[in-house]
Amino acid sequence: MAEPGTGGPLDGVLVADFSRILAGPYATMLLADMGADVIKVEGPAGDDTRTWTPPERDGEATYYLGINRGKRSIALDLRDPGDLAAARELARRADVVIENLRPGGMARFGLDYEAVVADNPGVVYASISGFGSGAGAHVPGYDLMVQAMSGLMSLTGDPDGPPYRAGISVFDVMAGNHAAIGVLAALRHRDRTGAGQHVEVNLLSSALTGLVNHSSAWVAGGTVPYRMGNAHPSVFPYEPMPTADDDLIVAAGNDAQFRKLCGVLEVPALADDPRFARNADRTVNREELRPLLVERLATKGAVEWFELLTAAGVPSGPIQTIDGGFAMAERFGLDPVVTVGEGDRAVPTTRHPVRFSATPAVYRLPPPRLDEHGADLRKWLDS
Repeated sequence: MAEPGTGGPLDGVLVADFSRILAGPYATMLLADMGADVIKVEGPAGDDTRTWTPPERDGEATYYLGINRGKRSIALDLRDPGDLAAARELARRADVVIENLRPGGMARFGLDYEAVVADNPGVVYASISGFGSGAGAHVPGYDLMVQAMSGLMSLTGDPDGPPYRAGISVFDVMAGNHAAIGVLAALRHRDRTGAGQHVEVNLLSSALTGLVNHSSAWVAGGTVPYRMGNAHPSVFPYEPMPTADDDLIVAAGNDAQFRKLCGVLEVPALADDPRFARNADRTVNREELRPLLVERLATKGAVEWFELLTAAGVPSGPIQTIDGGFAMAERFGLDPVVTVGEGDRAVPTTRHPVRFSATPAVYRLPPPRLDEHGADLRKWLDS
């Protein structure tokens, strides 16, 4: 019982989603938004995030709701021979299989890549783990562990304070994005050759590439970065600064933007001061420059400066809570919230981040209740 066509760019692609928690479900939600038919396979107790409350909406965890739209749910106990047969049949029919059990976990059920590809040579099989399928396969993979072990926490927080985790599970989300990218590339390869392949993503590798300039500082420069609070190691000003009321992000990333900043602040001579004329000079002399900028910023509030600096082409922004972020997106016409489902099943959710001119994202199904589509899917898999 495949879903009817969606018109999305992945229309006709069947995804068997054996993943749980965040990285895998986030990847499969993105694929569902792009038109794929995603079947979410859950154990009898359901995805762990169904119980991760508060907060909740009508008794359902908002964590779960935020990463599972567009899918159909079937609950299968892989220890039950009948349910296992259904799971294997689903994998045989799927264009894409995604799983994030500990490496080797799917082999216990004959659902690992080698077993699935034997019956489904064109399958794109994506595995997401914490530390890869080699020497790190035995280590459980949780985002907080990877934030610690990758070095991110050593970079986050005040210079004299303790290390901090990021406010979200940043590497789970990053790995989910990388998994989606890998799946799309593998589907392109299959379209050309007819051959599927195994796509492997791990949180630590996603973390190390995601640390970008800090990774390069070590790999290419032999420098171990350190915590600088909200400051940037290579650019100044590029941090929050106090105004007459609230802090404001000021991000003058090049010399031209700094000159415009000085013009708006009515201190144009600073742009010609040899201590501050080039970014390298400003970075070295940041402790001399900062109080001069703060003195001027203290004459107006953050929102007023934001308007003035934006008009002049200087990157800046007020520091807001999440509700303010959504309000700003509304102001900019980004329509950040869409509703999926109808009636008492209608759920507001965050819009897919990619806009397609010809094949827009689709929002067909609300996050499914546990085994909501199980009966129909079992009949289809038995046929």
